[in-house]
Amino acid sequence: MQITFHGGARIVTGSNYLLEHEGASILIDCGLHQGPNYCEKHNWNKFPYDPSSILAVFVTHAHIDHTGRLPKLFKDGFRGTVYSTPPTRDFANLLLLDSDHILAEEARRFKFEPLYSADDVGGLMERWKGIPYHESIEVGPFKVTLHNAGHILGSCFISVEAGGEVVLFSGDLGNSPAPIIGAREIFEGKATYCLIESTYGDRIHEKLPERKDILENMIEDTIKKGGTLLIPAFAMERTQELLYELNDLVNNGRVPKVPIFLDSPLAIKLTSVYQNYTDYFTEETQRIIAGGDNIFSFPGLKQTLTTEESKSINEVPSPKVIIAGSGMSHGGRIVHHEKKYLSDPKSTLFIVGYQAHGSLGRQILDGASSVRILGEDVPIRAGVVAVGGYSAHADQPQLLEWLKPLRTDLKKVFVVQGEEEASKALSQKIVDELAIHTVIPNEGDTAVL
Repeated sequence: MQITFHGGARIVTGSNYLLEHEGASILIDCGLHQGPNYCEKHNWNKFPYDPSSILAVFVTHAHIDHTGRLPKLFKDGFRGTVYSTPPTRDFANLLLLDSDHILAEEARRFKFEPLYSADDVGGLMERWKGIPYHESIEVGPFKVTLHNAGHILGSCFISVEAGGEVVLFSGDLGNSPAPIIGAREIFEGKATYCLIESTYGDRIHEKLPERKDILENMIEDTIKKGGTLLIPAFAMERTQELLYELNDLVNNGRVPKVPIFLDSPLAIKLTSVYQNYTDYFTEETQRIIAGGDNIFSFPGLKQTLTTEESKSINEVPSPKVIIAGSGMSHGGRIVHHEKKYLSDPKSTLFIVGYQAHGSLGRQILDGASSVRILGEDVPIRAGVVAVGGYSAHADQPQLLEWLKPLRTDLKKVFVVQGEEEASKALSQKIVDELAIHTVIPNEGDTAVL
């Protein structure tokens, strides 16, 4: 068996791994490469393998950097089957369709043909099957099983057995225990190889109770100053966790009354999908729901679906809270609010997610004095606060904790899905603390297992 790294190598995004054995080929993920742009130019490149030769794609979770090129794969000839958990399938359908207009804009800017069409998404979804955790699927010589990764609803890490070897693909491991979906699993079998993500391979997050206290303080400080609290949030999981915690803060009187806007049509749609899969929630969350609490809604919350409703937020005097996409300020409604409020010293930008190199969010996080938004230079006078505890990714100690039970049988660990500094830091920790041989692959590298 051999694996080739066609994405997620020395970068966070673009997860795409080709497994070959006995003449058969499968993929783990087929994600979009992201950076300064929502979609980088090389996403339009021809796939380095024949899409029509791929028997199946197994998807770890619905985020675009793990699914975003699947419609292109279909467009270019893939006619196999896509497998994931049922929530991942439903989320991916919405996310891929939502990405279509952003991709079309970037294609026009690059003077390229569209990456894919809505028809390609439709054709892909017809070939996409939802399977539960722990139900093994046999495709050619491969036996594949999904396990709960605790990253977002329906996320998984994947075990692949073939040729006497067992390879684990971590996907994105969760910052456990997550408030709504609980803790990730530990793999209970024996694995001989592992690909482990390293997005926060050099970081230690704040603890979960601390992050809610920080959110509470951010709201109180914003109200005191009479400003606007801007929260760029990924439409999936991050937004739902924020709503869940805001629900608790508001209902228990921990924050004063203030208008809170969810200005993200995609997040609103995705939240409705969550309500179809409450059996994936923790027992505690299910008890809260059974008691009649709508965990994603509370007094003072206004959901703005239309463009007109979004624009009307400007007419509401501060103080107020605005949650909007995109999470890295690549585009979406958050950039309009950032353009208006980043120059206001009474306001605060509250960063709760990973910011890729080159993204607008990363420029602000790295201390830029001004940024260019929608053709204008905007001075940054607002406060900027970043909280790693809201990340849906495991930090360095959690990654080591997940890997530790596997060390007896592991021959090698491939450190992927991280910027080079983070990957190197995690790699060294794995060697020092677990005594496992590690490799940080380059894109295009092939390893024989």
